[in-house]
Amino acid sequence: MTSKVFTIGHSNHPFSRFIELIQKQGVQMVVDVRTRPYSKFTPYYSKKPLEEGLKEYHLEYVYLGKKMGGKPDDPRFYHDGELLYHLIEDDAKYQEGLKQLLELAGDNQVVVMCSEEDPFHCHRHHLICQSLLKHGFSITHIRGNGDLEKVRSDYQARLF
Repeated sequence: MTSKVFTIGHSNHPFSRFIELIQKQGVQMVVDVRTRPYSKFTPYYSKKPLEEGLKEYHLEYVYLGKKMGGKPDDPRFYHDGELLYHLIEDDAKYQEGLKQLLELAGDNQVVVMCSEEDPFHCHRHHLICQSLLKHGFSITHIRGNGDLEKVRSDYQARLF
């Protein structure tokens, strides 16, 4: 059983660079947490091409964006246009997605993927990582330049 999770933002990286970044960490499974898993700027990161591309590298793809996405349609999760992560975290649908992620991460080396390269501008850090920390997971952000940032329980990251 593993208690380590990576996160990554696909940004506008060439697909080969994305694969290189995650393979370097021994990732077996990509968990996509984008609310809308499509990209007009980098279409190879749209759901179907991404899933097919990952298969070529023997990497599994799981989509949890409907349960754990950072851009919910429901207005109750917003106040003055700002997303309120604590309300999402308390939501039954999010908790269901979190349970699935915890099970997947317990048996596989997982990377949680969204589109934003900078995790500090993304729900994967402000929401999902905080939930995983509460369950005793160690989380590391994989940055576009290859640097790794370990997420600490005080919600800060440090380079190592």
